[in-house]
Amino acid sequence: MSDNVANVAGGEQGHPMEFLLAEELNLPKIGETRQGWVIEHRNNAILIDIGAKSEGVISGQELQTMDDDTRELLAVGNEVSVYVVNTEDQHGNVVVSYAKAAEELDWNKAEELLASQDVYKSKVIGQNKGGLLVKLGQLRGFVPNSQISRRRSHDNNQKNKVANNAIQTKVIEVDRKRGRLILSERAAEKEARQAKRAEILNKLNEGDILKGRVINLADFGAFVDVGGVEGLVHLSELSWKRVNAPADILEVGQEVEVYVLSIDQERERLALSLKRLEADPWTIIDEYYHVGQLLEANITKLTKYGAFARLDDDYALEGLIHISELSENHVNHPRDVVQPSQTVTVRIIRVDKDQRQLGLSIKQVVSDKFVEADLEKLTTIQD
Repeated sequence: MSDNVANVAGGEQGHPMEFLLAEELNLPKIGETRQGWVIEHRNNAILIDIGAKSEGVISGQELQTMDDDTRELLAVGNEVSVYVVNTEDQHGNVVVSYAKAAEELDWNKAEELLASQDVYKSKVIGQNKGGLLVKLGQLRGFVPNSQISRRRSHDNNQKNKVANNAIQTKVIEVDRKRGRLILSERAAEKEARQAKRAEILNKLNEGDILKGRVINLADFGAFVDVGGVEGLVHLSELSWKRVNAPADILEVGQEVEVYVLSIDQERERLALSLKRLEADPWTIIDEYYHVGQLLEANITKLTKYGAFARLDDDYALEGLIHISELSENHVNHPRDVVQPSQTVTVRIIRVDKDQRQLGLSIKQVVSDKFVEADLEKLTTIQD
């Protein structure tokens, strides 16, 4: 090789015309990745036609580290990418590397996956106290414990069984200079859940009855998982009876049947109901309640115009005792007569099925108007 060509190959600055000479000879450059064709296998090397004056040589040292799958890719006649390690070694050969080229391509792929946030199936090759070791092509990546699936991170047996299996991951950090590649199983799992959620929501219809499991209780309602989708049973939809807190009638882990009230596809929200699967007491109220009936009730709320009381029976309907029905005497405020949580005897004086209202009275518990009905009922009971 002439001194001028050697200078170009070695990267030295020479005459400006040497650049044209290098282009004409298609001289390789250190760090360049080229497409080539496998042309020959030797005892300790593989020759690659890289379109230059000399073939590229994959050294025997690299061949010793290759697995069988990689060797198959380097069969004679196959097109491969190689990385130029040295433009001329001590024997005058252009030294190339298949592994480094694959690594460069894999770093490019890792950066593309980071930008796109597409899910990648990674093979687990090992683990340590900090997390899982995985492969992305020829690269070794790391899934920290904080990024392992919650299901797996809480189950040591599951974590131990994952070696040599593939897991769904997302690339969350790429630092080529430091050789740092961090992936997350949890991020991929979250996307899978969202996709499954959208798929299930698309199949649901209002009025569907589903089986589910209570997964969380809040002051305003209960969250129920129905086959991978989380829905809310609002406090007002837990029961026809008055419920102060979801924990009064439900517990986490309990299996329940729920009625689909509404589906918000855009916001991916699901409204559920328990009480819609029970008989609405207002539709059968005539069978259980009538004007003049005496019942026990618990005072639930006081207002300036009266007191609300919940009937102490199976349906626990709530009615209003108007301030004028609290006592025979004038009442300035209901608190002068009753207090919240107090148990009182009341008489039903109005049943409005359409308005879903009950009118109650304490004043008329003892009333000439209902004497005959009370005596008749007393006689029936004694008989």
